Amino acid sequence: MKINTIKILTFGAVALFSAIGCTNDFEEYNQEKLGGPENFYADFYAIVDPMKSIQRGLQADYQRYPNLSADMYSGMFSTATPFNGGVNNLTYSMVDDWNSKLIAKQQDIFNYSIIIDNTAKVTYKGVDFTGTFAVKKILKVITAARVADSHGPVVYSKYETPNANGVTDFDSQEQAYNYFIADLTAAINDLQKVIATPATESVEDKSALKKADLVYGGSMIKWAKLANSLKLRLAMRMSYADPAKSKQYAEEALSSSAGLITENTDNALISVGQSELSFIIYTYGDCMIGAPLMAYMNGYKDPRLSAYAIPATDTQVQGKFIGIRQGIDLLNGKTTYGGFSQPQAKAASGDYFSSTDGKLKLFTAAETWFLKAEAALRGYAGAGDIKTNYQTGVQQSFGEWGKSADVGSYLANATDTEAPYVDPKNAANNINAGDSQLSTITIAWNDADSNERKLERIITQKWLSLYPNGPEAWAEQRRTGYPILFKVRKNDSGGAISTEAMIRRIPYTISTKTSLYNYQQALQMLDGPDTGGTKLWWDKKL
Repeated sequence: MKINTIKILTFGAVALFSAIGCTNDFEEYNQEKLGGPENFYADFYAIVDPMKSIQRGLQADYQRYPNLSADMYSGMFSTATPFNGGVNNLTYSMVDDWNSKLIAKQQDIFNYSIIIDNTAKVTYKGVDFTGTFAVKKILKVITAARVADSHGPVVYSKYETPNANGVTDFDSQEQAYNYFIADLTAAINDLQKVIATPATESVEDKSALKKADLVYGGSMIKWAKLANSLKLRLAMRMSYADPAKSKQYAEEALSSSAGLITENTDNALISVGQSELSFIIYTYGDCMIGAPLMAYMNGYKDPRLSAYAIPATDTQVQGKFIGIRQGIDLLNGKTTYGGFSQPQAKAASGDYFSSTDGKLKLFTAAETWFLKAEAALRGYAGAGDIKTNYQTGVQQSFGEWGKSADVGSYLANATDTEAPYVDPKNAANNINAGDSQLSTITIAWNDADSNERKLERIITQKWLSLYPNGPEAWAEQRRTGYPILFKVRKNDSGGAISTEAMIRRIPYTISTKTSLYNYQQALQMLDGPDTGGTKLWWDKKL
Protein backbone atom coordinates (compact mmCIF):
# COMPACT_ATOMS: atom_id res chain seq x y z
CA MET A 1 0.00 0.00 0.00
CA LYS A 2 1.19 3.50 -0.73
CA ILE A 3 -0.22 6.99 -0.40
CA ASN A 4 0.53 9.17 -3.39
CA THR A 5 2.73 12.15 -2.53
CA ILE A 6 2.86 13.98 -5.86
CA LYS A 7 2.00 17.62 -5.23
CA ILE A 8 2.23 20.99 -6.88
CA LEU A 9 4.47 23.66 -5.39
CA THR A 10 3.12 25.11 -2.16
CA PHE A 11 4.06 28.64 -1.26
CA GLY A 12 4.24 29.46 2.42
CA ALA A 13 2.16 32.51 3.27
CA VAL A 14 5.14 34.53 4.49
CA ALA A 15 7.30 33.71 1.49
CA LEU A 16 4.47 34.33 -0.94
CA PHE A 17 3.46 37.73 0.34
CA SER A 18 7.07 38.78 0.82
CA ALA A 19 7.72 38.04 -2.84
CA ILE A 20 4.62 39.90 -3.89
CA GLY A 21 5.43 42.85 -1.68
CA CYS A 22 8.80 43.47 -3.35
CA THR A 23 8.18 44.14 -7.02
CA ASN A 24 11.85 44.34 -7.98
CA ASP A 25 12.54 40.93 -6.50
CA PHE A 26 9.39 39.58 -8.12
CA GLU A 27 10.46 40.69 -11.60
CA GLU A 28 13.98 39.42 -10.97
CA TYR A 29 12.52 36.03 -9.98
CA ASN A 30 10.53 35.87 -13.21
CA GLN A 31 13.56 36.69 -15.36
CA GLU A 32 15.75 34.22 -13.51
CA LYS A 33 13.26 31.39 -13.93
CA LEU A 34 11.89 32.17 -17.34
CA GLY A 35 14.68 33.91 -19.25
CA GLY A 36 15.24 37.50 -20.23
CA PRO A 37 12.55 40.13 -20.76
CA GLU A 38 12.23 39.31 -24.45
CA ASN A 39 11.22 35.77 -23.46
CA PHE A 40 8.47 36.43 -20.98
CA TYR A 41 7.15 39.46 -22.81
CA ALA A 42 6.85 37.59 -26.10
CA ASP A 43 5.48 34.33 -24.74
CA PHE A 44 3.89 35.44 -21.43
CA TYR A 45 5.43 32.46 -19.65
CA ALA A 46 5.28 34.27 -16.31
CA ILE A 47 1.49 34.01 -16.58
CA VAL A 48 1.20 30.90 -18.74
CA ASP A 49 3.16 28.61 -16.41
CA PRO A 50 1.25 29.39 -13.20
CA MET A 51 -2.03 29.18 -15.16
CA LYS A 52 -1.05 25.65 -16.18
CA SER A 53 -0.15 24.89 -12.56
CA ILE A 54 -3.62 25.97 -11.44
CA GLN A 55 -5.24 23.54 -13.87
CA ARG A 56 -2.90 20.66 -13.11
CA GLY A 57 -3.23 21.44 -9.43
CA LEU A 58 -6.84 20.29 -9.48
CA GLN A 59 -5.58 16.69 -9.54
CA ALA A 60 -2.62 17.19 -7.17
CA ASP A 61 -2.60 14.88 -4.13
CA TYR A 62 -5.47 13.08 -5.83
CA GLN A 63 -5.22 9.97 -3.68
CA ARG A 64 -5.72 11.80 -0.41
CA TYR A 65 -8.39 14.00 -1.94
CA PRO A 66 -10.69 13.14 -3.56
CA ASN A 67 -9.93 9.44 -4.02
CA LEU A 68 -9.91 8.40 -0.36
CA SER A 69 -12.96 10.49 0.47
CA ALA A 70 -15.38 11.92 -2.11
CA ASP A 71 -14.62 9.26 -4.74
CA MET A 72 -15.38 6.50 -2.26
CA TYR A 73 -18.41 8.18 -0.69
CA SER A 74 -19.89 8.66 -4.17
CA GLY A 75 -20.22 4.88 -4.58
CA MET A 76 -18.10 4.91 -7.72
CA PHE A 77 -14.84 3.70 -6.18
CA SER A 78 -13.58 1.58 -3.31
CA THR A 79 -10.33 -0.02 -2.16
CA ALA A 80 -8.92 -3.40 -1.22
CA THR A 81 -6.20 -1.75 0.87
CA PRO A 82 -6.85 -1.69 4.65
CA PHE A 83 -5.22 1.68 5.25
CA ASN A 84 -4.51 2.48 8.90
CA GLY A 85 -5.36 -1.06 9.94
CA GLY A 86 -8.72 -0.86 8.20
CA VAL A 87 -9.86 2.11 10.33
CA ASN A 88 -10.01 5.15 8.07
CA ASN A 89 -12.24 7.46 6.02
CA LEU A 90 -14.04 4.50 4.48
CA THR A 91 -15.20 3.31 7.91
CA TYR A 92 -15.98 6.89 8.97
CA SER A 93 -12.85 7.31 11.07
CA MET A 94 -11.62 10.59 9.63
CA VAL A 95 -7.91 10.58 8.76
CA ASP A 96 -6.67 14.10 9.44
CA ASP A 97 -3.70 14.02 7.06
CA TRP A 98 -5.76 12.80 4.11
CA ASN A 99 -8.51 15.35 4.64
CA SER A 100 -6.12 18.29 5.06
CA LYS A 101 -5.13 18.12 1.39
CA LEU A 102 -8.34 19.70 0.12
CA ILE A 103 -7.75 23.14 1.66
CA ALA A 104 -4.01 22.84 1.00
CA LYS A 105 -4.82 22.35 -2.69
CA GLN A 106 -7.04 25.44 -2.66
CA GLN A 107 -4.26 27.47 -1.04
CA ASP A 108 -1.78 26.41 -3.71
CA ILE A 109 -4.17 27.34 -6.51
CA PHE A 110 -5.20 30.66 -4.97
CA ASN A 111 -1.56 31.56 -4.34
CA TYR A 112 -0.75 30.92 -7.99
CA SER A 113 -3.63 33.26 -8.79
CA ILE A 114 -2.03 35.99 -6.69
CA ILE A 115 1.28 35.44 -8.46
CA ILE A 116 -0.46 35.85 -11.82
CA ASP A 117 -2.16 39.07 -10.69
CA ASN A 118 1.12 40.58 -9.53
CA THR A 119 2.99 39.37 -12.59
CA ALA A 120 0.51 41.20 -14.77
CA LYS A 121 0.98 44.40 -12.76
CA VAL A 122 4.76 44.23 -12.56
CA THR A 123 6.01 42.33 -15.57
CA TYR A 124 3.35 43.02 -18.20
CA LYS A 125 2.36 46.59 -17.43
CA GLY A 126 -0.32 47.90 -19.73
CA VAL A 127 -1.35 44.50 -21.12
CA ASP A 128 -5.07 43.75 -20.80
CA PHE A 129 -5.59 40.12 -19.73
CA THR A 130 -9.38 40.32 -19.32
CA GLY A 131 -10.11 36.95 -20.94
CA THR A 132 -7.26 35.10 -19.27
CA PHE A 133 -8.24 36.49 -15.87
CA ALA A 134 -11.85 35.45 -16.47
CA VAL A 135 -10.68 31.87 -17.02
CA LYS A 136 -8.61 32.10 -13.85
CA LYS A 137 -11.70 33.24 -11.98
CA ILE A 138 -13.66 30.23 -13.26
CA LEU A 139 -10.90 27.88 -12.10
CA LYS A 140 -10.94 29.48 -8.65
CA VAL A 141 -14.70 28.94 -8.40
CA ILE A 142 -14.29 25.27 -9.35
CA THR A 143 -11.60 24.91 -6.69
CA ALA A 144 -13.44 26.70 -3.88
CA ALA A 145 -16.77 25.03 -4.68
CA ARG A 146 -15.18 21.63 -4.05
CA VAL A 147 -13.92 22.87 -0.69
CA ALA A 148 -17.35 24.24 0.20
CA ASP A 149 -19.10 21.04 -0.92
CA SER A 150 -16.83 19.00 1.34
CA HIS A 151 -16.34 21.22 4.41
CA GLY A 152 -19.08 23.88 4.28
CA PRO A 153 -17.81 27.38 5.16
CA VAL A 154 -14.85 28.31 2.96
CA VAL A 155 -12.26 31.08 2.79
CA TYR A 156 -13.06 32.64 -0.56
CA SER A 157 -14.00 36.32 -0.85
CA LYS A 158 -11.59 37.34 1.91
CA TYR A 159 -8.66 35.11 0.95
CA GLU A 160 -6.44 38.09 0.09
CA THR A 161 -7.78 40.46 2.77
CA PRO A 162 -6.97 39.18 6.26
CA ASN A 163 -8.07 41.16 9.29
CA ALA A 164 -5.73 43.56 11.08
CA ASN A 165 -4.67 40.74 13.41
CA GLY A 166 -3.67 38.57 10.44
CA VAL A 167 -6.64 36.21 10.77
CA THR A 168 -8.65 35.51 7.60
CA ASP A 169 -12.42 35.14 7.77
CA PHE A 170 -14.60 32.47 6.17
CA ASP A 171 -17.66 32.85 4.01
CA SER A 172 -20.60 30.72 5.03
CA GLN A 173 -21.46 28.19 2.35
CA GLU A 174 -24.54 30.22 1.47
CA GLN A 175 -22.47 33.39 1.09
CA ALA A 176 -19.85 31.53 -0.90
CA TYR A 177 -22.41 30.17 -3.35
CA ASN A 178 -23.67 33.67 -4.06
CA TYR A 179 -20.09 34.84 -4.59
CA PHE A 180 -19.47 31.88 -6.92
CA ILE A 181 -22.53 32.76 -9.00
CA ALA A 182 -21.55 36.44 -9.14
CA ASP A 183 -17.99 35.60 -10.19
CA LEU A 184 -19.12 33.16 -12.87
CA THR A 185 -21.52 35.80 -14.21
CA ALA A 186 -18.72 38.38 -14.27
CA ALA A 187 -16.40 35.92 -16.01
CA ILE A 188 -19.02 35.24 -18.68
CA ASN A 189 -19.45 38.97 -19.28
CA ASP A 190 -15.69 39.52 -19.53
CA LEU A 191 -15.21 36.62 -21.91
CA GLN A 192 -18.02 37.83 -24.13
CA LYS A 193 -16.46 41.28 -24.29
CA VAL A 194 -13.18 39.83 -25.50
CA ILE A 195 -14.94 37.44 -27.89
CA ALA A 196 -16.67 40.44 -29.46
CA THR A 197 -13.40 42.28 -30.16
CA PRO A 198 -11.90 42.24 -33.68
CA ALA A 199 -9.12 39.77 -34.38
CA THR A 200 -6.60 42.61 -34.30
CA GLU A 201 -7.51 43.52 -30.70
CA SER A 202 -6.78 41.80 -27.37
CA VAL A 203 -4.02 39.92 -29.19
CA GLU A 204 -1.83 39.52 -26.10
CA ASP A 205 -4.73 38.25 -24.02
CA LYS A 206 -5.78 35.71 -26.63
CA SER A 207 -2.20 34.59 -27.16
CA ALA A 208 -1.54 34.11 -23.45
CA LEU A 209 -4.69 32.06 -22.93
CA LYS A 210 -4.00 29.89 -25.96
CA LYS A 211 -0.61 28.95 -24.49
CA ALA A 212 -1.95 28.47 -20.95
CA ASP A 213 -5.23 26.67 -21.60
CA LEU A 214 -5.12 22.91 -20.90
CA VAL A 215 -8.87 22.51 -21.45
CA TYR A 216 -9.96 24.32 -24.60
CA GLY A 217 -6.72 25.50 -26.20
CA GLY A 218 -7.68 29.15 -25.86
CA SER A 219 -11.36 29.05 -26.92
CA MET A 220 -13.05 31.78 -24.90
CA ILE A 221 -16.41 30.80 -26.38
CA LYS A 222 -16.12 27.36 -24.79
CA TRP A 223 -14.92 28.81 -21.48
CA ALA A 224 -18.00 31.04 -21.42
CA LYS A 225 -20.16 27.95 -21.99
CA LEU A 226 -18.38 26.18 -19.15
CA ALA A 227 -18.88 29.12 -16.78
CA ASN A 228 -22.57 29.27 -17.63
CA SER A 229 -22.95 25.50 -17.24
CA LEU A 230 -21.26 25.71 -13.83
CA LYS A 231 -23.69 28.47 -12.91
CA LEU A 232 -26.56 26.11 -13.75
CA ARG A 233 -24.92 23.35 -11.67
CA LEU A 234 -24.57 25.59 -8.62
CA ALA A 235 -28.07 26.99 -9.07
CA MET A 236 -29.56 23.50 -8.98
CA ARG A 237 -27.44 22.62 -5.95
CA MET A 238 -29.32 25.39 -4.10
CA SER A 239 -32.74 23.99 -4.99
CA TYR A 240 -33.71 22.79 -1.52
CA ALA A 241 -31.84 25.43 0.50
CA ASP A 242 -32.95 28.52 -1.43
CA PRO A 243 -35.58 27.66 -4.07
CA ALA A 244 -36.11 31.28 -5.13
CA LYS A 245 -32.46 31.97 -5.88
CA SER A 246 -32.05 28.54 -7.41
CA LYS A 247 -34.81 29.37 -9.87
CA GLN A 248 -33.45 32.86 -10.54
CA TYR A 249 -29.88 31.76 -11.20
CA ALA A 250 -30.89 28.69 -13.20
CA GLU A 251 -33.17 30.71 -15.43
CA GLU A 252 -30.38 33.24 -15.98
CA ALA A 253 -28.09 30.43 -17.12
CA LEU A 254 -30.76 28.83 -19.29
CA SER A 255 -31.42 32.11 -21.12
CA SER A 256 -27.81 33.35 -21.32
CA SER A 257 -26.37 34.13 -24.74
CA ALA A 258 -23.20 32.35 -23.59
CA GLY A 259 -24.95 29.03 -24.13
CA LEU A 260 -24.34 25.77 -22.31
CA ILE A 261 -22.21 22.67 -22.85
CA THR A 262 -24.71 20.59 -24.82
CA GLU A 263 -22.42 18.58 -27.10
CA ASN A 264 -19.47 16.34 -26.21
CA THR A 265 -17.18 18.44 -28.41
CA ASP A 266 -17.44 21.12 -25.71
CA ASN A 267 -16.74 18.83 -22.73
CA ALA A 268 -14.41 20.37 -20.14
CA LEU A 269 -11.49 17.97 -19.66
CA ILE A 270 -8.14 19.14 -18.29
CA SER A 271 -5.19 17.59 -20.11
CA VAL A 272 -3.06 16.60 -17.12
CA GLY A 273 -0.46 14.41 -18.86
CA GLN A 274 -0.09 11.60 -16.35
CA SER A 275 -3.34 10.91 -14.58
CA GLU A 276 -2.61 10.32 -10.92
CA LEU A 277 -5.22 7.57 -10.99
CA SER A 278 -3.02 5.67 -13.44
CA PHE A 279 -0.56 4.77 -10.70
CA ILE A 280 -3.04 4.81 -7.79
CA ILE A 281 -5.00 2.07 -9.61
CA TYR A 282 -2.54 0.16 -11.76
CA THR A 283 0.77 0.61 -9.92
CA TYR A 284 -0.24 0.81 -6.25
CA GLY A 285 -3.43 -1.24 -6.58
CA ASP A 286 -5.06 1.07 -4.04
CA CYS A 287 -8.21 1.98 -5.96
CA MET A 288 -10.89 -0.47 -7.05
CA ILE A 289 -14.34 -0.01 -8.56
CA GLY A 290 -17.26 0.60 -6.20
CA ALA A 291 -19.88 -2.06 -5.51
CA PRO A 292 -22.90 0.28 -6.04
CA LEU A 293 -21.68 1.41 -9.46
CA MET A 294 -21.29 -2.18 -10.64
CA ALA A 295 -24.63 -3.20 -9.13
CA TYR A 296 -26.47 -0.54 -11.11
CA MET A 297 -24.58 -1.17 -14.33
CA ASN A 298 -24.90 -4.96 -14.09
CA GLY A 299 -28.60 -4.67 -13.34
CA TYR A 300 -29.18 -2.30 -16.24
CA LYS A 301 -26.97 -4.34 -18.60
CA ASP A 302 -25.27 -1.01 -19.21
CA PRO A 303 -23.11 -0.97 -22.38
CA ARG A 304 -20.78 1.57 -20.72
CA LEU A 305 -19.68 -1.09 -18.25
CA SER A 306 -16.65 -2.19 -20.28
CA ALA A 307 -15.51 1.44 -20.55
CA TYR A 308 -15.77 1.99 -16.79
CA ALA A 309 -14.27 -1.19 -15.35
CA ILE A 310 -11.96 -4.13 -15.98
CA PRO A 311 -13.34 -7.68 -15.46
CA ALA A 312 -12.30 -9.38 -12.23
CA THR A 313 -9.35 -11.76 -12.19
CA ASP A 314 -10.19 -13.48 -8.88
CA THR A 315 -10.98 -17.14 -9.59
CA GLN A 316 -14.30 -16.95 -7.74
CA VAL A 317 -15.61 -14.12 -9.94
CA GLN A 318 -13.28 -14.26 -12.94
CA GLY A 319 -14.51 -12.33 -15.95
CA LYS A 320 -17.32 -10.63 -14.03
CA PHE A 321 -17.67 -6.96 -13.19
CA ILE A 322 -17.74 -6.78 -9.41
CA GLY A 323 -16.91 -3.94 -7.04
CA ILE A 324 -15.97 -3.78 -3.38
CA ARG A 325 -18.46 -2.53 -0.84
CA GLN A 326 -17.29 0.47 1.17
CA GLY A 327 -16.85 0.29 4.93
CA ILE A 328 -16.39 -3.46 5.34
CA ASP A 329 -13.83 -5.68 7.01
CA LEU A 330 -11.37 -6.20 4.15
CA LEU A 331 -10.08 -9.37 5.78
CA ASN A 332 -6.61 -9.89 4.26
CA GLY A 333 -6.85 -6.82 2.08
CA LYS A 334 -5.54 -7.19 -1.47
CA THR A 335 -5.03 -10.92 -0.95
CA THR A 336 -8.79 -11.21 -0.48
CA TYR A 337 -10.22 -8.46 -2.68
CA GLY A 338 -7.35 -7.47 -4.97
CA GLY A 339 -8.71 -9.57 -7.84
CA PHE A 340 -12.04 -7.73 -8.02
CA SER A 341 -12.67 -5.21 -10.82
CA GLN A 342 -10.37 -2.25 -11.27
CA PRO A 343 -11.65 1.08 -12.58
CA GLN A 344 -10.83 2.40 -16.02
CA ALA A 345 -12.13 5.32 -18.07
CA LYS A 346 -11.88 4.52 -21.78
CA ALA A 347 -13.86 7.34 -23.36
CA ALA A 348 -14.44 7.84 -27.08
CA SER A 349 -12.00 10.76 -26.95
CA GLY A 350 -9.26 8.81 -25.14
CA ASP A 351 -8.25 7.23 -21.85
CA TYR A 352 -8.98 9.59 -18.96
CA PHE A 353 -6.67 7.54 -16.72
CA SER A 354 -3.77 7.46 -19.20
CA SER A 355 -0.25 7.64 -17.79
CA THR A 356 0.78 9.96 -20.63
CA ASP A 357 -2.35 11.76 -21.87
CA GLY A 358 -4.78 11.69 -18.96
CA LYS A 359 -7.84 13.91 -18.56
CA LEU A 360 -9.48 15.33 -15.46
CA LYS A 361 -13.22 15.58 -16.01
CA LEU A 362 -14.78 18.88 -14.97
CA PHE A 363 -18.05 19.05 -16.89
CA THR A 364 -19.68 17.25 -19.81
CA ALA A 365 -22.70 17.69 -22.05
CA ALA A 366 -24.60 14.89 -20.32
CA GLU A 367 -24.58 16.82 -17.05
CA THR A 368 -26.12 19.87 -18.71
CA TRP A 369 -29.04 17.85 -20.04
CA PHE A 370 -29.70 16.19 -16.69
CA LEU A 371 -29.56 19.60 -15.00
CA LYS A 372 -32.09 20.84 -17.55
CA ALA A 373 -34.26 17.79 -16.90
CA GLU A 374 -34.36 18.56 -13.19
CA ALA A 375 -34.94 22.25 -13.85
CA ALA A 376 -37.88 21.34 -16.10
CA LEU A 377 -39.21 19.02 -13.40
CA ARG A 378 -39.14 21.98 -11.00
CA GLY A 379 -40.92 24.23 -13.49
CA TYR A 380 -38.04 26.59 -14.25
CA ALA A 381 -38.57 28.75 -17.34
CA GLY A 382 -36.49 27.92 -20.38
CA ALA A 383 -35.63 24.39 -19.23
CA GLY A 384 -37.48 22.61 -22.02
CA ASP A 385 -39.14 19.20 -21.94
CA ILE A 386 -38.28 16.84 -19.08
CA LYS A 387 -38.34 13.61 -21.05
CA THR A 388 -36.37 15.03 -23.97
CA ASN A 389 -33.74 16.44 -21.64
CA TYR A 390 -33.46 13.16 -19.74
CA GLN A 391 -33.09 11.06 -22.86
CA THR A 392 -30.62 13.50 -24.40
CA GLY A 393 -28.53 13.31 -21.22
CA VAL A 394 -28.30 9.54 -21.58
CA GLN A 395 -27.54 9.87 -25.31
CA GLN A 396 -24.72 12.36 -24.66
CA SER A 397 -23.24 10.11 -21.99
CA PHE A 398 -23.28 7.13 -24.32
CA GLY A 399 -21.61 9.30 -26.95
CA GLU A 400 -18.91 10.32 -24.47
CA TRP A 401 -18.05 6.66 -23.92
CA GLY A 402 -18.34 5.52 -27.54
CA LYS A 403 -21.57 3.54 -27.01
CA SER A 404 -24.05 5.55 -29.09
CA ALA A 405 -25.15 2.51 -31.09
CA ASP A 406 -26.64 0.96 -27.95
CA VAL A 407 -28.53 3.91 -26.50
CA GLY A 408 -31.90 3.21 -28.13
CA SER A 409 -32.43 -0.19 -26.55
CA TYR A 410 -31.09 1.10 -23.22
CA LEU A 411 -33.60 3.96 -23.08
CA ALA A 412 -36.43 1.57 -23.93
CA ASN A 413 -35.62 -0.74 -21.02
CA ALA A 414 -38.59 -0.45 -18.65
CA THR A 415 -37.96 -3.56 -16.53
CA ASP A 416 -34.35 -3.88 -15.36
CA THR A 417 -33.30 -2.46 -11.99
CA GLU A 418 -30.17 -2.41 -9.86
CA ALA A 419 -28.76 -5.92 -9.35
CA PRO A 420 -28.29 -7.49 -5.90
CA TYR A 421 -24.71 -7.50 -4.60
CA VAL A 422 -23.06 -10.82 -3.77
CA ASP A 423 -19.67 -10.80 -2.02
CA PRO A 424 -18.11 -14.27 -2.52
CA LYS A 425 -15.58 -13.53 0.21
CA ASN A 426 -18.03 -12.65 2.96
CA ALA A 427 -21.78 -13.23 2.66
CA ALA A 428 -22.39 -10.74 5.47
CA ASN A 429 -21.68 -8.00 2.91
CA ASN A 430 -24.40 -9.16 0.51
CA ILE A 431 -27.26 -6.87 -0.51
CA ASN A 432 -30.05 -9.26 -1.43
CA ALA A 433 -33.12 -8.68 -3.58
CA GLY A 434 -35.76 -6.72 -1.72
CA ASP A 435 -33.24 -4.91 0.50
CA SER A 436 -34.03 -1.19 0.89
CA GLN A 437 -30.42 -0.46 -0.12
CA LEU A 438 -31.30 -1.58 -3.66
CA SER A 439 -33.08 0.85 -5.96
CA THR A 440 -36.19 -0.18 -7.88
CA ILE A 441 -35.86 2.62 -10.43
CA THR A 442 -35.91 1.59 -14.08
CA ILE A 443 -34.42 3.33 -17.11
CA ALA A 444 -37.28 4.10 -19.52
CA TRP A 445 -39.05 7.42 -18.94
CA ASN A 446 -42.55 7.15 -17.51
CA ASP A 447 -44.71 10.27 -17.53
CA ALA A 448 -47.11 8.61 -15.10
CA ASP A 449 -44.50 8.41 -12.32
CA SER A 450 -44.55 10.79 -9.37
CA ASN A 451 -42.18 13.74 -9.47
CA GLU A 452 -40.04 12.10 -6.79
CA ARG A 453 -39.66 8.93 -8.83
CA LYS A 454 -38.86 11.02 -11.91
CA LEU A 455 -36.18 12.80 -9.88
CA GLU A 456 -34.67 9.48 -8.83
CA ARG A 457 -34.55 8.35 -12.46
CA ILE A 458 -32.90 11.63 -13.57
CA ILE A 459 -30.29 11.68 -10.81
CA THR A 460 -29.48 7.96 -11.05
CA GLN A 461 -28.68 8.31 -14.74
CA LYS A 462 -26.88 11.58 -14.07
CA TRP A 463 -24.74 9.81 -11.46
CA LEU A 464 -23.84 7.09 -13.95
CA SER A 465 -22.86 9.75 -16.48
CA LEU A 466 -20.72 11.72 -14.02
CA TYR A 467 -18.17 8.91 -13.70
CA PRO A 468 -15.33 9.31 -12.77
CA ASN A 469 -16.11 12.70 -11.18
CA GLY A 470 -16.52 11.49 -7.60
CA PRO A 471 -16.81 14.89 -5.86
CA GLU A 472 -19.72 16.00 -8.04
CA ALA A 473 -21.41 12.60 -7.76
CA TRP A 474 -21.12 12.64 -3.95
CA ALA A 475 -22.49 16.19 -3.73
CA GLU A 476 -25.55 15.32 -5.82
CA GLN A 477 -26.18 12.11 -3.88
CA ARG A 478 -26.23 14.04 -0.61
CA ARG A 479 -28.43 16.80 -2.04
CA THR A 480 -31.08 14.52 -3.55
CA GLY A 481 -30.67 11.17 -1.80
CA TYR A 482 -30.06 9.53 -5.19
CA PRO A 483 -28.82 7.18 -6.29
CA ILE A 484 -29.60 4.87 -3.38
CA LEU A 485 -26.23 3.61 -2.13
CA PHE A 486 -25.00 0.81 0.13
CA LYS A 487 -24.36 1.77 3.73
CA VAL A 488 -21.15 0.99 5.60
CA ARG A 489 -21.09 -2.18 7.68
CA LYS A 490 -18.23 -1.00 9.84
CA ASN A 491 -18.73 2.43 11.40
CA ASP A 492 -15.70 3.66 13.36
CA SER A 493 -16.97 7.24 13.89
CA GLY A 494 -17.86 6.70 17.54
CA GLY A 495 -21.39 7.90 16.89
CA ALA A 496 -20.41 11.11 15.10
CA ILE A 497 -21.74 9.84 11.75
CA SER A 498 -24.98 7.94 11.34
CA THR A 499 -24.74 4.68 9.43
CA GLU A 500 -28.26 5.26 8.08
CA ALA A 501 -27.83 8.93 7.09
CA MET A 502 -24.25 8.27 5.90
CA ILE A 503 -21.43 10.79 5.89
CA ARG A 504 -22.56 14.35 5.07
CA ARG A 505 -19.30 16.36 5.05
CA ILE A 506 -15.57 16.21 5.78
CA PRO A 507 -14.54 17.81 9.10
CA TYR A 508 -11.90 20.53 9.22
CA THR A 509 -8.44 19.26 10.07
CA ILE A 510 -5.75 20.27 12.54
CA SER A 511 -3.95 22.32 9.90
CA THR A 512 -7.01 24.54 9.52
CA LYS A 513 -7.81 24.70 13.21
CA THR A 514 -4.27 25.89 14.01
CA SER A 515 -3.88 28.18 10.99
CA LEU A 516 -4.57 31.89 10.56
CA TYR A 517 -8.02 31.01 9.26
CA ASN A 518 -10.85 32.02 11.59
CA TYR A 519 -11.82 28.50 12.56
CA GLN A 520 -14.07 29.62 15.44
CA GLN A 521 -16.07 31.66 12.94
CA ALA A 522 -16.42 28.63 10.67
CA LEU A 523 -17.73 26.62 13.63
CA GLN A 524 -20.44 29.22 14.23
CA MET A 525 -21.44 29.02 10.56
CA LEU A 526 -21.92 25.25 10.69
CA ASP A 527 -25.37 24.00 11.56
CA GLY A 528 -23.97 21.54 14.06
CA PRO A 529 -20.66 20.17 15.36
CA ASP A 530 -17.54 19.90 13.21
CA THR A 531 -18.08 16.24 12.39
CA GLY A 532 -18.85 14.18 9.32
CA GLY A 533 -22.46 13.89 10.43
CA THR A 534 -23.36 17.59 10.17
CA LYS A 535 -25.25 18.58 7.04
CA LEU A 536 -24.05 21.32 4.71
CA TRP A 537 -26.10 24.43 3.97
CA TRP A 538 -27.58 23.08 0.74
CA ASP A 539 -28.28 19.63 2.25
CA LYS A 540 -31.87 20.39 3.22
CA LYS A 541 -33.95 17.61 1.66
CA LEU A 542 -33.48 14.57 3.87
